[in-house]
Amino acid sequence: MTAVAAPARVRLLAGAEGDPRWSRPAMWTVLAAAFVLYAWALSGDANEYYAAAVLSGTQSWKAFFFGAIDAGSFITVDKPPLALWVMGLSARIFGYSTYSMLLPQVLAGVAAVGTVWSAVRRSFGQGCQGHVAALVAAVVMTLTPITVAINRDNNPDTVLVLLLVLAAWFCLESLRTGRPRPLLLAALFVGLGFNAKMLQAYLVVPAFGVAYLACARHGLARRVGHLLAAGVVMAVSSAWWMVVVDLWPAGSRPYVGGSTDNTVRDLVIGYNGLGRIFGQDRAGGGFGGANFGGQAGAGRLFNDVMAGQISWLLPFCAVALVLAVLLRLRGMRFDGAAWLVWGGWLVVHYAVFSFSSGTFHPYYTTAMAPAVAALTGMGVTVMWQAYRRSRGWAWALPLGVAVTGGWAFAVLRRTPEWLPWLAWVVLGATSAAVAVLVPARSRMVARSRTAGGSRAAGGVTAVALAAVLVAGLAGPAAYAVSPLGSPVNGTNPTAGPSTGRMGGFGGPGGPPSGGEFPGGPPQGGEAPGGESAQERPGARGGGFMGGVADSTVKYLVANQGKATWLAAVSSAQQASSMILSTRRPVIAMGGFTGSDPAMTVPRLRGLVAAGRLRYVLSGGGRGGPGGGDTEVTGRVTAWVTANCAAVDGHTGLYDCAG
Repeated sequence: MTAVAAPARVRLLAGAEGDPRWSRPAMWTVLAAAFVLYAWALSGDANEYYAAAVLSGTQSWKAFFFGAIDAGSFITVDKPPLALWVMGLSARIFGYSTYSMLLPQVLAGVAAVGTVWSAVRRSFGQGCQGHVAALVAAVVMTLTPITVAINRDNNPDTVLVLLLVLAAWFCLESLRTGRPRPLLLAALFVGLGFNAKMLQAYLVVPAFGVAYLACARHGLARRVGHLLAAGVVMAVSSAWWMVVVDLWPAGSRPYVGGSTDNTVRDLVIGYNGLGRIFGQDRAGGGFGGANFGGQAGAGRLFNDVMAGQISWLLPFCAVALVLAVLLRLRGMRFDGAAWLVWGGWLVVHYAVFSFSSGTFHPYYTTAMAPAVAALTGMGVTVMWQAYRRSRGWAWALPLGVAVTGGWAFAVLRRTPEWLPWLAWVVLGATSAAVAVLVPARSRMVARSRTAGGSRAAGGVTAVALAAVLVAGLAGPAAYAVSPLGSPVNGTNPTAGPSTGRMGGFGGPGGPPSGGEFPGGPPQGGEAPGGESAQERPGARGGGFMGGVADSTVKYLVANQGKATWLAAVSSAQQASSMILSTRRPVIAMGGFTGSDPAMTVPRLRGLVAAGRLRYVLSGGGRGGPGGGDTEVTGRVTAWVTANCAAVDGHTGLYDCAG
């Protein structure tokens, strides 16, 4: 009798025929755990800078398309709008709220975990080893502390990671099947990632290119041709929004926030490009940039600020990569393409994040999590194979466990007052695992001739592997659950206990990046001085909104009249809080940093003359009404003070109606 294939929905839930029975239920369990971690007790507006743009996008399709912070579309945020579109569509459908904005982020994070699971499993085929590797990768991805923190936020990094993981999946699928079409889809997703966070999306491209050149089934000429075609797809999917915006008449669209000349091209190359790597200021000098992850250098990802966010399994990944190279050189057959894709991904990100002199935040490193997860899953499988089959390579597994557990112990001991017992549990588990694995290898060989001996050896190694899990995952798991008990920290989301360090600035005068200002809490949801993110001056619900008194905001609401904007303020930090509180457009004249030359005297005069703007509020930013200490700002300030009347009882407020 001919076997009947199971329906697709059955295969989705229970797995394909021949899969281990535990595999698919285990995957769904991990995805459910990821959803709980990312969605638990979400509250507030997260990063108000992006939240204001999401809200404004629900009020105006023009603001939606351009990613404007205000519904009047005066200025955009300093990132492309793809992530805002995802959140904005949800907010349009369900109404703006915490969950309508952040649930798409949660689902994107869960989808990234599932995609990593699928990519790793396919690289190993249908055998049990592939399912083990995939499950380990999914667990690591879920429990990466910085990923938990950022997936509860509205920064664009969560959407970026999902797009890049999808790109890796299609790149590996092209290498697995020999078909070029998946490679083009990989390029498409990288281009979409560019429209979430610009040039950071391209950090995966070297790994994909090297893997395809080295491992594709075609001749060299066809490989090069396929890569060139993929490059065209990536360029088109990256540049279409930028080209549309830059060709749009500047007078009928928002100013491009973060740029010096009102073009997306300048934003890509300068503020979000070379400025991030070299720390260049607007004039091309070097100020280093706002740096919340510690000084640049090879040890940045292991310092007090960064170690607990992403570094837990980096030593294990290093051992796994070295082992993979050595085994490949000795002729062992395994999927080299997967190692090149994920290994190249990790190496490039490590180099860029470690040595960049510009603005750097801990949550950028969530882009490393897929590579760390995949390499850990593949590394566990390859190390276990080597441990069982070869005396010469049996050292790799105990070594990987030792360096991982030892580093976890060191990280946990940096904050001895936080769960003080956990470091010693990790050290004990590490010691037990190594103590069992080293002699067990010899007994395994001696007893393998008898069934009883094999069972005994298997029982011992099972205990050792349980200890390995504790050694490798207890630390990151403890950090991962820490954001669940505190409000979402939108400005500088991190996980785990506060180390008391902010990382500092790369140089004097360095401005922050979009939605990333120095007042942001360092870790654990706390700001300098112990204030929570919701208690800082400028937080909504107190006596000030973005540094603006409630009484002033109430006065503006009562007297806005038919003007398009409630007021013009110095920077987006003031504007975003007022937008979220009043649900009305507010002009951020200097953009996020307060130094964008978006507002000029002719433009201000025109808005006032047309009745679209009546009030200008000075102060609270980095300079006067124009936001920054520049020549343009000085002229705007002089015009306001000369042509507008100060409003009695409201400090810094000018009425320009006359």
